[in-house]
Amino acid sequence: MLTKEYLIAFEAKIADLFKRKKIRYPIHLSGGNETQLIEIFKNIEPTDYVFSTHRNHYHALLHGVPEEDIILNLTTANEMGSMHTIDHSRHFYSSAIVAGCVAIACGVALGIKTTGREGRVWCFVGDGASDEGWFREAYAYAYCKELPITYIIEDNNRSVCTTKGQRWGFDKEYNEIPPYLICYKYTPTYPHVGIGEYVTF
Repeated sequence: MLTKEYLIAFEAKIADLFKRKKIRYPIHLSGGNETQLIEIFKNIEPTDYVFSTHRNHYHALLHGVPEEDIILNLTTANEMGSMHTIDHSRHFYSSAIVAGCVAIACGVALGIKTTGREGRVWCFVGDGASDEGWFREAYAYAYCKELPITYIIEDNNRSVCTTKGQRWGFDKEYNEIPPYLICYKYTPTYPHVGIGEYVTF
């Protein structure tokens, strides 16, 4: 299992590459949730499916995607860009679309159940994505069909730059966590996008 120090150092390396204009896309850096993710990934098998978000570097590393593959994806002009990482061999997928993976992840879990295969699906979303209707629909379907999937809400109280209080008029809390759902709160290290420093290309 990777350490907190390793994850922090890797993301600092990505921030430096962006600052030196080696990454020519907007970037969404991970940070502040190392401890929580290390604990969650202790339960995720290498053969499980992991679906992630535009902020996917930690998820990819913890699921076995090599560091050099992530850096290559970030620094070359290819079909992936900076906001989604895909590794078919390791069952790792992500999307730049808000809550873009929730229904796909649900479908993969349905496939696992109907074919009798081993394995589980883990789908990460932010607290902003958890507000979306298609997240609620996918979660409800998975729960009712007892699918082998866990949704993880990563609550940094930020949908781009808008807090839950600004979005809802109050700070919505997940006081009672239902089955099939993990929710944890954290304070992000980096801003929503970029490194907190203006970079001109």
